[in-house]
Amino acid sequence: MGEVVGARRESVALPVPVLLVLAAFAAAVVAQGGYYLPGRVMSGLLVGVALVLARPRPGLLGVIGGALALWAVVRGLLEGDVVSAVPTVAAAGVFAGVVLVVAQADRDQREMLGTVVVGVAALVGLTGWVAVVLRVPSWTTVAEGLLRAASTLTYPNAAAAVMVAGLLVSLVLRPSPLVTGAGFLLCTGIGATMSRAAVVALAVGLLVLCVSAGWRKTVAAAAPAVLGAVVALAALLPSMRVADEPGPVLAVAGLVGGAVVALGLPRLGRFVVPIALLLAAGGVVAVASFADGLATRLSVSSPDRAGATGAALDSVARTPLLGVGPGNGSFFFDRVNEGTRVMRYVHNEYLQVLVELGAVGLVLVLGVVAAVLLGLWRGRGTPLWAGSCAAVVALLVHSGFDFLWHLPVVLVVAGLCAGLGFPSTRDGSVEGVVA
Repeated sequence: MGEVVGARRESVALPVPVLLVLAAFAAAVVAQGGYYLPGRVMSGLLVGVALVLARPRPGLLGVIGGALALWAVVRGLLEGDVVSAVPTVAAAGVFAGVVLVVAQADRDQREMLGTVVVGVAALVGLTGWVAVVLRVPSWTTVAEGLLRAASTLTYPNAAAAVMVAGLLVSLVLRPSPLVTGAGFLLCTGIGATMSRAAVVALAVGLLVLCVSAGWRKTVAAAAPAVLGAVVALAALLPSMRVADEPGPVLAVAGLVGGAVVALGLPRLGRFVVPIALLLAAGGVVAVASFADGLATRLSVSSPDRAGATGAALDSVARTPLLGVGPGNGSFFFDRVNEGTRVMRYVHNEYLQVLVELGAVGLVLVLGVVAAVLLGLWRGRGTPLWAGSCAAVVALLVHSGFDFLWHLPVVLVVAGLCAGLGFPSTRDGSVEGVVA
């Protein structure tokens, strides 16, 4: 899309620093997204070693990311607890580090790297589907009577964010049955998480793809995977309601049928449109038949998040410039007939930064975002550029609805996607980031 990846060299080897970044991604996926200390340490060390070996120039992204980390340390010192700044410093370092390392890869290496990212994300989708069908407690979350896929990340919304990024990158890879199959698993996995924010982020990402790569190519690439996922999810719905008995036979039949649709649809020629419409109609009927159970996920209402947002805004009003300090954002609010509730995260990373690091911190975060977007703009025209931009924008949008930056897996996949679209010397011998 924009430009389909062309012929590859006979043999493509990924540089050791890039392999270490991929190892950090895989480690974070396995270690509950890297949320807890062992996962954070492992992913951070792997990215750190990759940086030492790659020795990239920091560029604008590195400078602003470093300023954000320094401000977190200063703010922690002012609160008398510099250790509280460590998570913010690590997050800034991991994200910027991954971008800088990946930006050194040449085109053929980036194609392989993109394929690996899509493959790992597809495995997240498959394990989420398995978790729902087999009702694996540690890999699912129960919410409003529904069993939501969380995969090994154990947080449905983070799993969905990883899969959305992987799906958008898959749409610009060279077409093949494996890529189409991965896209199908990703669409199915996103649906199994029942993440409303992920759907919004995916819609925005697809819009970016349509603008940058053309809507015809985008629809042609996305339709088989989406329609195949409609079949798989329609068969999975009975297993998602906690009150109902799981239907593994139906779910497996739906997954197989969906895969057949995804792989076979492009070969139907003039019959594609009527069959696609028929499948879409079937999906609408399936959702309508489970409307009662899905009502909470189809609604935009979220009382807890609304309460936490109000508490966060009150906190900002008290300390707008400096914030309350890194790690000190806790949000208390009242729920009718339920007393006082407390939430550690406001489910909006931009507002979370404003609460903890104040306006200074938010300006620095927006500076990091601007540096990434500038780097992507300078890298336009490369084969993976459209998918890279779409994935980054989708993650930026999703971050306004969930706490994603607290999980290294999201930071790593965001860095991978951004790096795929940054300018490169193509031969990988000189740093690709020149912003």
